[in-house]
Amino acid sequence: MPYRLKGELLEVCDCNTLCPCWIGEDPDNGTCQSSLAYRITDGDIDGVDVSGLNFGVAVFIPGNVLAGGWRAVRYVDDRATPEQEAALLKAFRGQLGGPLAQLAGLVGEEVDARRAPITFNVEEGAGALRIGQAVEADMAPYRGPNGDPTRLVDSIFSTIPGSPAYVSKASKFSLVQPELGIDLHLSGKNAIQGFFELQG
Repeated sequence: MPYRLKGELLEVCDCNTLCPCWIGEDPDNGTCQSSLAYRITDGDIDGVDVSGLNFGVAVFIPGNVLAGGWRAVRYVDDRATPEQEAALLKAFRGQLGGPLAQLAGLVGEEVDARRAPITFNVEEGAGALRIGQAVEADMAPYRGPNGDPTRLVDSIFSTIPGSPAYVSKASKFSLVQPELGIDLHLSGKNAIQGFFELQG
């Protein structure tokens, strides 16, 4: 088994809630500008322990999410050793197969891959994400009648395949990525939280 990753996801974009991409519809604005990060609480890639590290991405999706052609900047936690950085990029670029390869297959161009400090916090259902100077987001989930987070399951698209996603809203979302032509400063837009267990 080339990789085994377990942890949490935070994701934000410029679509309304719920982002149509998750059900295979075209994004609200014709394109989708998004950032997400994985916090790996327990993980191994080709024998390299990556537990405790974060991995992020900023993407410009030019149309329907399933049509691919995404342009992406990938972010490796600046605490990673060179060996851990290489392992993370190998897995998230899809070179080790499995669900990460399916996701990576939608990326038409990796504009850059760089190291950055990635701050990822979730407390009592509210999340906060920071990636260097590029991404700043705060979010909280919608809740059902019993107080549990509203879940999205069996969606045609997912950044955490096989796991339920918690439908959320971002009270703040800034994404400044000149290489992708993105300069967003929004509030009240789509966000997703979730837990993942990915194996390849």
